[in-house]
Amino acid sequence: MRYKVRYVDPAGEERAKSFPDRQLGAADDFLLKVESEKRTGTYLDPEGGKITFRAYADAWLIDQAFDGSTRNAVERRLNKLVYPYLGDREIGLILPTNIRAWLRALQQKKLAGGTRAVAFVHVSAVFSAAIDDKKIAENPCKAKSVTRPQPDKRKIVPWTVGKVAAVRAELSEKYKIVVPLGAGCGLRQGEVFGLSPEDIDREEKVLHIVRQVRVVDNVQVFAPPKGGKERDVPLPGSVLRDLDAYMAQFPPTQITLPWKEVDGEPETVSLILVNQYGKPIRRDGFNQYVWTPALGRAKVARTLRQDGMHALRHFYASMLLDAGESIKALAEWLGHADPAFTMRVYTHLLPSSSARARKVVDRVLAGEADANDHDPQTDDEADGLSDNPDGL
Repeated sequence: MRYKVRYVDPAGEERAKSFPDRQLGAADDFLLKVESEKRTGTYLDPEGGKITFRAYADAWLIDQAFDGSTRNAVERRLNKLVYPYLGDREIGLILPTNIRAWLRALQQKKLAGGTRAVAFVHVSAVFSAAIDDKKIAENPCKAKSVTRPQPDKRKIVPWTVGKVAAVRAELSEKYKIVVPLGAGCGLRQGEVFGLSPEDIDREEKVLHIVRQVRVVDNVQVFAPPKGGKERDVPLPGSVLRDLDAYMAQFPPTQITLPWKEVDGEPETVSLILVNQYGKPIRRDGFNQYVWTPALGRAKVARTLRQDGMHALRHFYASMLLDAGESIKALAEWLGHADPAFTMRVYTHLLPSSSARARKVVDRVLAGEADANDHDPQTDDEADGLSDNPDGL
């Protein structure tokens, strides 16, 4: 190796590459190429792609500004769904064929489309970060031959009133209150567990949804509602009466938990619902020892999340849509960041306008209205359309 090219990379580190005898031209070309790549911003660390996907992804995760609960979820997905297939491969040697094989393996495990889609997003984000860090040149997840997984398109089938009542009847007195809060106000599970008497606005007849109970690194914390979106939810009189009766039987309990992170500032809140030991309720324990047994006693078959406490939110949404409430208002009360998301989830539950259309056409064609004086706006108002500003 007669010739050695020394240069300084964009990070300020000195590097070198050797060339054998009679390859002076190749050495010159290499130096010109390096300097050109440095100027154009296309320079890649020649050793960068040799790091394993696991090592780089772990470092990537540490640098992300996720909240603790989200970081835990991403870490679980990487460990369970990604590292067994891609973790020990050098990141620079992972090709689109490896991504296709990984996705096929997840599909063969009968994993839901949504689960595969989220895992794919994480993997693609890791490769994109590696490109920004000059470790690799291309993201194999973005190759044309790689088909991005899509969440399964399953229609929500809301519970009936009878099913809601049956499950409530099988819950102990200690936990019955979760049903009116979920089915009557649309609260998420963590929001039910984080509700305080101070959040009840009796004058305005609303609930202020300002916190939830979450788990970060296996430690319970108080946190803002999902997406950091606080909101006010209409408080029906029946739910308020249930709350008052419950608090008379089970007085609220002062609970102190860190805010958002394990090392967050301690916050003390009076919680309406705690477990039999006077401690904040953990979702996994509640689901396993309270909710699922109640479903069994009520003869309700459990089908994953569809019949979890989230079913109460779906019941709430279907009830309001059936009554003619707008998607925009429902999205606000459910705490969705975008009404379009609410529309995609619940559009099949919107009342059909077919019957109204048939009624109008029959009335006009049958001569019950004078076509010359026909005023569509008047007919719309007569059929209740004016009460729905969103046209839904």
